[in-house]
Amino acid sequence: MRVGSPFEAVPATLLEALQEQNAEVVRQLMKAVSIPKPQPTRKADMAQAIAERMADDSLLRDIWAQLDALEQMAVREAIYNHGKFDATKFQAKHGAVPGGFRRRASYRRPVDGASARLRLLFVPSYRDGPLAFVPADLAARLREFANPPPEAALRTTDQLPETVSILVGYGARETEKTLDVTVRRMERAAANDLRAVMRLVSEGAIAVSAKTRRPSAAAVRRIAEALHEGDFYDPFAEKKRKWDQVPGPIRAFAWPWLLQASGLARLRGARLELSRKGRESLTMPAHVVLRGVWQSWCGSKMLDEFSRVDQIKGQQRGKGRRGLTAVAERRYVIAEALCACPAGAWVAFDDFGRFMRAASLNFSVTKDPWDLYLFDQNYGSLGYDGSHNWEIIEGRYLLCLLLEYVAAIGMLDVAFVPPEHARPDFHHMWGTDEMAYLSRYDGLLHFRLNSLGAYCLGLAEEYEPPGVAQRTAMQVFADRRIVAAGAPSVEEATILDTFATPEADAVWRLDTERIVLALEEGGDLDALRSFLAERDGQPLPETVEGFLERLGRGATALKMRGEAILVECAGADVATKLMGDSRVAKTCLRAGERHIVVRAKSERAFRNAARTMGYGLRD
Repeated sequence: MRVGSPFEAVPATLLEALQEQNAEVVRQLMKAVSIPKPQPTRKADMAQAIAERMADDSLLRDIWAQLDALEQMAVREAIYNHGKFDATKFQAKHGAVPGGFRRRASYRRPVDGASARLRLLFVPSYRDGPLAFVPADLAARLREFANPPPEAALRTTDQLPETVSILVGYGARETEKTLDVTVRRMERAAANDLRAVMRLVSEGAIAVSAKTRRPSAAAVRRIAEALHEGDFYDPFAEKKRKWDQVPGPIRAFAWPWLLQASGLARLRGARLELSRKGRESLTMPAHVVLRGVWQSWCGSKMLDEFSRVDQIKGQQRGKGRRGLTAVAERRYVIAEALCACPAGAWVAFDDFGRFMRAASLNFSVTKDPWDLYLFDQNYGSLGYDGSHNWEIIEGRYLLCLLLEYVAAIGMLDVAFVPPEHARPDFHHMWGTDEMAYLSRYDGLLHFRLNSLGAYCLGLAEEYEPPGVAQRTAMQVFADRRIVAAGAPSVEEATILDTFATPEADAVWRLDTERIVLALEEGGDLDALRSFLAERDGQPLPETVEGFLERLGRGATALKMRGEAILVECAGADVATKLMGDSRVAKTCLRAGERHIVVRAKSERAFRNAARTMGYGLRD
């Protein structure tokens, strides 16, 4: 009997495994363990003889001793993994796979001494398949002297190269090109970007599609111009030739999605506006807001980042769309992998991908790669061997998530080059001769989990922003004017715009309507007082203090008690008669001579009572 599911069935005993193999293989293995003559000729008898011979512990130890270091490691990985050998995981963890596992274990090939040793310990996944399992009884005996394999380790570095060399062109025209590596530290950038984009949203400057929620080209341009140090690449670059590729916006594209997914912004008509949660966040520390943005994004279904790898087609078709996996499940696996990154250490993206596979932190983007293709659905299908490797599909998804979203939130510092020719691992695929890159994210080389990233992932309970936050000196005057001594930071300007109206360069005036609106949406006057006190050495003028105190009381003077319907009567006499009936009176209030206000929840009772008096209500 086999242990495990029908698709990953581990033979319970060596005898059972031998009985399922081809008779010629069993005959050759019998010779390898020196069965004395007369030797059996029936497969069942040969299998029984081998199993009895392998029951000798000294023979098992001799076979183990004859294995080379890589083969022994393969045995150790399998017997401490429920008997299953995972070639992909082994390759990622150890850099190579033993020769006996690189090809199918066909009975047509002679079993030499080296392969016999492995065939006595491992059995194929099916009769002619690759070596895959160690029988359960054999694995238990091997664990008595074979140590567990080492845990998967993530390589890190403290130093980054200033330049990298890439190969451009093909064949005789292939040349080497040196590129400068760009490094972006994203903690401070993300805090500034958050406030800048929310400020644009509050001004009604971010238009999005009501159907797709995708930001308009004009909105992306405004965001790109407001980003700290600009986007990763020039988002406004134009093609010189129609077949050229340009990266386009990355962070500028991500921010409208992040704000919508986190509930900081909501769609009103064709534009985004700040939600109540968004207005409340204006007075909160940026790192607290960014942590909430990350947590919301992990569980969001609003956008599949893989759609941004737009060279891969077939994602939007009905069949292909159904074949894509749940985005939240992918993000949670990647978040778990990021938790293994030491804060402050640089990690090569390729090493991170290998670590995920070696540590069994696996995710998949599609259930069927045949649905996806490049250029042509038949010739360019990703279902062909070599076209749906981890680097092609899962690797490109990971590149997008890290560079466009995790780095945009400020959790990762990144080191990158232009994407052109940075990852030539796709050029063996049909139709890619003229492609410079498979995704606009191919240039990401290294990343570093920073303090903000550790805080957002829950690895650190507290967070200290890098450096000292900018505090621009300001003076508050009795006429409610606020005059700044210099240009405020984006975060400071956002807070000022929440409570005051700009009047001139570096001059704002506290505004009744804006303050009341902020208080309605959950804003805090104490936060405003603290903000001004930290920047003005003098106490607030009495007139300003009184103004804020009055608005603080007025902002809670009215309460929403529900919706109502305004009913217009034909005359004052009708209104009087209706209000004189006790059944009607308890459902409504008089509003002037000819009008009655009916509570929405009491509309049916009002109609019924009015009908009994002979009055009908028409819409």
